[in-house]
Amino acid sequence: MPKPKPSSSLVMVETAFLASTTAMLFLINSYFPLGPFLRMFFPIPIALAYLRWGKRAAWMSMIVTTLLLSVLMGPIRSIQYAVQYGLVGVLLGYLWRHKVPWAISLPLGTMLGALGTVFQFLFLSLLVSENLWNYTTVQMTGLISWLMQLFGSLDQPELAVIQAFAVGGIVFSNLMYQLLVHLVAWVLLDRLGNPIPSPPKWLESLLA
Repeated sequence: MPKPKPSSSLVMVETAFLASTTAMLFLINSYFPLGPFLRMFFPIPIALAYLRWGKRAAWMSMIVTTLLLSVLMGPIRSIQYAVQYGLVGVLLGYLWRHKVPWAISLPLGTMLGALGTVFQFLFLSLLVSENLWNYTTVQMTGLISWLMQLFGSLDQPELAVIQAFAVGGIVFSNLMYQLLVHLVAWVLLDRLGNPIPSPPKWLESLLA
């Protein structure tokens, strides 16, 4: 027999529940930061809404979460959530619903996350009227100079090298974050009855 179509009220209730859960996690992490422990769950409820009910539910869940955070924490924090995590959740939900392998979903999620990080720099720089990228460059210069001194070099690193390291750091951190999100979703969503594609064989063997 064909699977009965869910009622619109059920979809609405689940979407609201997922949105409120995401907002609560983001709110708790803002006041009691636990590193990546809670951050890794930020995109997953939105992705779960996409897996269960499709595109419209995922976008509605992200919008409701953003509105809740706007009321609870202000528009600045809600915009940061939407760009950094909400859009990633919608993208991952789309990719996982269409059974896209990790070899594609990981790079795409990393690229979108890196763009979100760049947006954070631009957005916060605009708010504080100061170029935060310059501050990051200064910090990166000190790190590279220290590493070069460890290897016996007293030369000053070139600006192009510093910028490359900074961009590489953003991409690498987002790649590690996406890998963590994928692993958590692979374990959690399978138990909720909405499995995502399995990791590559080499990674699955490593985890085993």
